[in-house]
Amino acid sequence: MKGVILAGGKATRLRPLTKVISKQLLPVYNKPMIYYPLETLIQAGIEDILIVVSRDHAGMFLELLSDGSAFLQDIRKLEGGDKYCDIKLRLSYVIQEEARGSAHAISLAENFADGDRIVVVLGDNIIQDNIKDAVDRYKMQKTGAKIFLKEVDNPQSFGVAEIREDKIIGVVEKPNTPPSNLAVVGIYMYDNQVFDIIRGIKPSERGELETTDVNNYYISRNQMTYEILQGWWGDGGESFDSLLNAGILAANEAKQEK
Repeated sequence: MKGVILAGGKATRLRPLTKVISKQLLPVYNKPMIYYPLETLIQAGIEDILIVVSRDHAGMFLELLSDGSAFLQDIRKLEGGDKYCDIKLRLSYVIQEEARGSAHAISLAENFADGDRIVVVLGDNIIQDNIKDAVDRYKMQKTGAKIFLKEVDNPQSFGVAEIREDKIIGVVEKPNTPPSNLAVVGIYMYDNQVFDIIRGIKPSERGELETTDVNNYYISRNQMTYEILQGWWGDGGESFDSLLNAGILAANEAKQEK
């Protein structure tokens, strides 16, 4: 399996912080935000990773991460010299010329995927859980997709899963009356048919191709499974408060590991 991190977009909700820098490069405690989704994929055994970036910020990502070696050097300095010493990280990049939605960003990974399955992580999502077991379970799944859910206090702010008899029957985006308190976390696993699915969906009212529509297509074909995260989840891009809270969660986690 291959990994894809979505790090494009304009991040207008975090202006002026993101006026001249990508939100995925903002600090979350002692690391740039994008380091966290990179570690999520590496811990799951995924070493071949594509990062989707905007043209304005592509050079910043290259300078920070290079081909992956600069990232590994930073992590080893921060967390110990033997951290990830046995991995062979390979980073690639592709530019999303326009902010046309998360599903459009995923579509840019088609050549990179080269027929393989992909694990997609939004570059502003930070989780405590190790998803390796979930990735292994997905590998046993013959076809389709898998998403992650997390219980939240404010489901109106997220895409929300509707569950019936332990089966996911739909995802509703930012509903006034949520069908559950299970928010869809920005980590998705897709088989190669995802690219054909994206070609078939229509832009939303805001003119973007949405992952919610992709996920609902898989659900309609009974090809979607889900996992519920047990640890904390930080959405670093939702608001200033969510960025601050993600930093606090990451700081507490780092201090506990020392």
